[in-house]
Amino acid sequence: MLPTIDLEAYRYELPKERIALFPVTPRDQSKLLICNKDEIKQDVFQSLAAHIPSGALMVFNQTKVIRARLIFQTGTGAQIEIFCLEPVQGEEQVSALSAKGQVQWKCFVGNAKRWKQDALTLVLDQGEGDIVLSAHLIDKKEDYYVIQFSWTPAVLSWAEVLDLSGKMPLPPYIKREASSEDEETYQTVYAKINGSVAAPTAGLHFTDRVLEDLRKHDVKLAYTTLHVGAGTFKPIKTNSIQQHEMHEEELVIEKTFVEQLLMNHGKPLVAVGTTSVRCIESLYWIAVKIKAGAHTVSELNVQQWDPYNLSTSLKTDEAFQVLLSWFDEQQITSMSIKTAILIVPGYEFKCVHLLITNFHQPESTLMLLVAAFAGKNWGKIYQYALENDFRFLSYGDSSLLYKDCV
Repeated sequence: MLPTIDLEAYRYELPKERIALFPVTPRDQSKLLICNKDEIKQDVFQSLAAHIPSGALMVFNQTKVIRARLIFQTGTGAQIEIFCLEPVQGEEQVSALSAKGQVQWKCFVGNAKRWKQDALTLVLDQGEGDIVLSAHLIDKKEDYYVIQFSWTPAVLSWAEVLDLSGKMPLPPYIKREASSEDEETYQTVYAKINGSVAAPTAGLHFTDRVLEDLRKHDVKLAYTTLHVGAGTFKPIKTNSIQQHEMHEEELVIEKTFVEQLLMNHGKPLVAVGTTSVRCIESLYWIAVKIKAGAHTVSELNVQQWDPYNLSTSLKTDEAFQVLLSWFDEQQITSMSIKTAILIVPGYEFKCVHLLITNFHQPESTLMLLVAAFAGKNWGKIYQYALENDFRFLSYGDSSLLYKDCV
């Protein structure tokens, strides 16, 4: 049954001055709000381990942000910004980023009306010879453009070309140009797999010393991958949540990760960020689809309304067992699927018990996910943050929320 919620009840006023334009240095000195049952308090993020139950499993999204913003100039000097979103053909991100010589990607284009010539060109100085990158506008869709990029000589991968030519894709609400410092600060310390065009920002607060403190506190660490798309910033502009189209993102599932989840079943599971929540909760619905008779990986893609339409008779540990059996039957150790899971108030969480997350934009699906997780007190959490000088959004402060704070 599709959810029916009053979107007005989940909006709040965010003053512009509360949006963090720069991160705290060092990153683990950001504020930490803790909400457990009827208590809201604060600490510094460096002390996170003291607030996590011993024996818990903490899940991180190890995706790495690519330099997705390309700046070209026309022959008349006009600046054209191309924001690379994802490959056109629905390829896996890792495969698409390894292509050499030519790719086609879905892109946003800034100042597109000034793009009059057939191709835009950017010359990259390599020291050992220039690399020439060209952009051809192939098609215009309702929400994006199809751009064909080509480069010579074709010895570098697309990922390497982006590293040389692109800029970090800071969120649209950070009203400044990306700096050299953002190359480090807008990336988690454990980022590993190229593919995101936005950072999993809850992870930006972690440092090596915080991770070591967690290990000493007997907190198990696990890593999964969900490549964050630009749709994460897409506001809800419809009158009803049922009219909102959720963005789709690539989820890479490793058999070893599912084994970790099953091994630690029955102990608290901590998701670092909304992207980790979507990763973990999607696994349950993938298992439901397998149990219902799905035969191919494409049939396992999680649609936004699946959690509200599919059977919920599987227990969580049974779901993990179903996934492991699927890996064995398919004789694979990993798979890539698409998830558009939409988590809003009324959603029944299957796996996650604690959530580490930043403070999100009003009228966003991220805000609704937090409200679904924290329960009726989400408004008190945000009010506390506003009244106690917490910084908001990607470079802002953090929170640790226990499920269904009441």
